[in-house]
Amino acid sequence: METIFVLFLIFLAIAAIVIASKTIKIVPQASVMLIERLGRFDRIAASGLNMIYPFIDKPRGVNWTNNRPGISAIDLREQYLDLPPQPVITRDNVTINVDSVVYWQITDPVKSVYEINDLVGSIVQLTITGMRSVMGEMDLDHTLSNRDQINNKLRLILDEATDKWGVKVTRVDVKNINPPEDVRITMEKQMTAERTRRALVLQAEGERQAAITRAEGEKQASVTRAEGEKQSAILQAEGAAQARLRSAEAESEAIGRISEAIEGSGNPAQYLITQRYIDSLKEMANGRNSKVVFMPVETSGLLGSIGALKEMFAETGDTRRAKDNESDTPSRLPAARPPRQLSIGESDFNPTRESGV
Repeated sequence: METIFVLFLIFLAIAAIVIASKTIKIVPQASVMLIERLGRFDRIAASGLNMIYPFIDKPRGVNWTNNRPGISAIDLREQYLDLPPQPVITRDNVTINVDSVVYWQITDPVKSVYEINDLVGSIVQLTITGMRSVMGEMDLDHTLSNRDQINNKLRLILDEATDKWGVKVTRVDVKNINPPEDVRITMEKQMTAERTRRALVLQAEGERQAAITRAEGEKQASVTRAEGEKQSAILQAEGAAQARLRSAEAESEAIGRISEAIEGSGNPAQYLITQRYIDSLKEMANGRNSKVVFMPVETSGLLGSIGALKEMFAETGDTRRAKDNESDTPSRLPAARPPRQLSIGESDFNPTRESGV
């Protein structure tokens, strides 16, 4: 009897535990649970402690890809899907492997459970097909350089398709684009050639700019040099003019003082001419020609007189010899030239004429 009573108490305890587990449901934060009553959706159990009718109400389990089977709590936080590399053919028929990451969040848990069977698997397949569609319209070079454009197009495609599933696709990122090995080697060679070309272009542009700058500097230097020479010539001309004016003023003052000094006793002009004549003789005497002697005016006059006397005596001797010859030879001879009448002061000597010594 006591044994039966103990077994009954154990049965009641087990039944109470089972009923409590079926009645009390604790939902984690940022999660919800869909409650079905007799197989039909009844309500959404929010986070916290929830009481349901045992054996009548039951949480709806979800069987999504990459989730533990039979889980009933639906996570409302933003989640991500890391897609493995997928082969994609570009418009120029190059097969590349592309892997991406999709960030998504459940906005309506009822639609995410009742509108689609496998939400996660559907998002994965939709991302793969959308990626092939977008990259199939682009060349390989565009796919490598326009990742932002690819991401935006994929996000728009996924967001529009998953809106009826109660899902919001927040972001799509293409992580890696891996072309085939031979294409990669060709691209590296092309990139090297392009960089070499850019380096040559930049070097040529730098040399051109340097030549232009150098030419502009030389031009500016020439202009500055010409301006300096102009200013120097002007200053030299002004200095020479002032020097001549000062010299003329000094000479004028000297002439005035000479005139005052010799006033009444001589001609100032004759004094100045004589002084210039003496200075000219000094300059001519200092020449390098040692075979030339310059004589003053008085000496030249004396030498001229001597020369006239010599010529007169020579003509007299010629006349006497002619008479003697006429008496011996009756032939007709030409008449003798009459002697030249010279004055004592007359002379053919020019003070500027050279006389050999």
